[in-house]
Amino acid sequence: MLDEALKGEIQAAYRRVLERLELTPRYGQRLMIAEIARTLGGIEVDDSGRRTSNEHVCVLEAGTGTGKTLAYLLAALPVAKAHGKRLIVSTATVALQEQVLHQDLPALAEHSGLDFDYALAKGRRRYLCVAKLDQALDGGEENPTLSLFEQALDSRDGDDFQILVKELAEAYGNGRWEGDRDSWPQAIADPQWRRLTTDHRQCTNRRCGHFSACAFFRARRHLDSADIIVANHDLVLADLSLGGGVVLPKPSECIYIFDEGHHLPDKAIDHFTHRFAVNGALRWLRTLKKSLTDLNAALGVQPTLARLLAGMPEAIAVLEPRLGDVFALGHQLAELPNGLSNENGDDSRHHRFDMGRVPQVLREHANALTVIFAELSRNLETMADILRESLDPEKHTGLPREQAEPWLPLIALLHGRTLEAHALWQAMSEEDDPQEPPHARWLTFERFQGDAELIFSASPVSAAITLARYLWGSCHGAVVTSATLTALGRFERLQERAGLANRYRYQRLPSPFDYSRAVLSVPREAVDPGDREAHERAIVSFVEGLETHEAVLMLFSSRAQLRAVEKALPRACRERVLAQDRLPKRELIERHRARVDAGEGSIIFGLASFAEGIDLPGDYLTHVVITRLPFAVPDDPVGATLAEWIESRGGNPFMRIAVPDASIKLVQACGRLIRKEADSGRITLLDRRVLTRRYGQALLDSLPPFTREIDGLKADEPA
Repeated sequence: MLDEALKGEIQAAYRRVLERLELTPRYGQRLMIAEIARTLGGIEVDDSGRRTSNEHVCVLEAGTGTGKTLAYLLAALPVAKAHGKRLIVSTATVALQEQVLHQDLPALAEHSGLDFDYALAKGRRRYLCVAKLDQALDGGEENPTLSLFEQALDSRDGDDFQILVKELAEAYGNGRWEGDRDSWPQAIADPQWRRLTTDHRQCTNRRCGHFSACAFFRARRHLDSADIIVANHDLVLADLSLGGGVVLPKPSECIYIFDEGHHLPDKAIDHFTHRFAVNGALRWLRTLKKSLTDLNAALGVQPTLARLLAGMPEAIAVLEPRLGDVFALGHQLAELPNGLSNENGDDSRHHRFDMGRVPQVLREHANALTVIFAELSRNLETMADILRESLDPEKHTGLPREQAEPWLPLIALLHGRTLEAHALWQAMSEEDDPQEPPHARWLTFERFQGDAELIFSASPVSAAITLARYLWGSCHGAVVTSATLTALGRFERLQERAGLANRYRYQRLPSPFDYSRAVLSVPREAVDPGDREAHERAIVSFVEGLETHEAVLMLFSSRAQLRAVEKALPRACRERVLAQDRLPKRELIERHRARVDAGEGSIIFGLASFAEGIDLPGDYLTHVVITRLPFAVPDDPVGATLAEWIESRGGNPFMRIAVPDASIKLVQACGRLIRKEADSGRITLLDRRVLTRRYGQALLDSLPPFTREIDGLKADEPA
């Protein structure tokens, strides 16, 4: 039960915020505060403060306009402080992270009467490495061998890089810049930034001569005292994969808020996907072979390092032909000519193994490569450990600090690459438990700057088991929230994908919006997209018939169709179109707003990314057109493997996966229209299948209660 004192503290803070910000209380917001407080306040603990109960997670679908950020902060913060836990607010997008950090938290601190401190958590690679900056200022000649591995970065940046280095050093030195990439006023190109940052393997922590000035550890010290830590899903997952408590506090000491929580399962799958580019690996192995003379000269005075370096030529000699064999084998398995991306000359192509089952001949190669990369990674790890110990004045390794320090980044870089390679080949060689969903395994053929590349990939098809064990099972408490968590009005799909137990609390909160102010239309012109040409003609005709003053967002399921429709439009109509990829997203939105402000019509042509995260309230968006039901692309290797597994167990993957996922995306797309209480307009669906297919009625029923104009239904067609 929620402690009465805590309950009173939350209620008083809510009243103060409403009064001081002159906000109107919202029923859904009050319900959300109550659900979170009841769940987190009811967590039972033992004498040491460790959670002993298992109903510590609540999952809340809260539509746009609910005021969910204020609700979860007000409800969770007092409980977290009372339990001696840290509150981790995790988002999926930078935009929401910045809103929480720069708007919501400052407003709460000023008006709620709650006393708390907050900080932003970012991964180490978002921060400047002062040691690398210092090296770059000196011309980067401390370790020319490391530059061999970054030769593309060295050869292309030239004077521009040195100018950037001087600007960064001056700004960091005088305190005008805190050393994180995101706060630098101009975008820093990836190749340049990679030369100025580091990762946990290359970093020497307290042994570094620049430790006291380190941007990452300065930020980290602030985290240690913060009551609320703002992070993102990727950082939370990265911390969990390292065992938890490495960048963020330990999960058992945390209450997590996952805003935009519907992204978490996909983020988790991406995080545990392994890839290996064959030609890329052969390039760094060749560079390593060329560098062995320098490595022996610098490090060979230490006996263990000398012994390990002596074994490198043999390991490389074994690896290179083996990788050449799997490159040829990949082309053979996919029935492609060796060295070509595919028979049509396209830039990319997937070859997926059915049910994730790798042919025996490839599994044998994978087993051998797993063993080779395991030994290589162990040797490189031992070398890196010796180099780190050599930096410690209390340790005596036989290698002077000034000799060890320049070489640690290179050895750590190679260690990371061999670990990634080992993880991929191990995933390729393993046989899946027939009672569990399999791994997806596939090949990707690409052309990069004219060269053919073959990439081996392996991925779990579900992150449910991993999230259940390492996140929900380990944390003190959690809240998962988003405007779209249910599929077809139910939470089952999210539970299945995210490993959320039935015993947790689930609630759909009422929206403050009057959705009858929007009209959902399926016009008679809507056709089945199975007839591609007829469908494109129908879209072109519909665009031509739009009123010239309308502010329209037209969502396409494929770039090819978007381009075909744009090309087929009359010139006068085409001039009103702002198409995705023709302009940067921010500039496109600004031009659209400017046209609306000038009283002109504007039509945005966008793909799936425009169906979520676009905020155009009021007159900036009066008409959303969905050209096609948002079913997933059928050639996705992960989705296709999961569908095969479900079908093999007697299930219907289309109804179990495709339709629920399409339902979520359809709700998100329709959600672009009503962003404020006074908003109104029209949503048009140009896909006739919503009226003629068995699943169509379920998709329509899952939408908010829009006013409906269904013109295309014939008397003999089922709904």
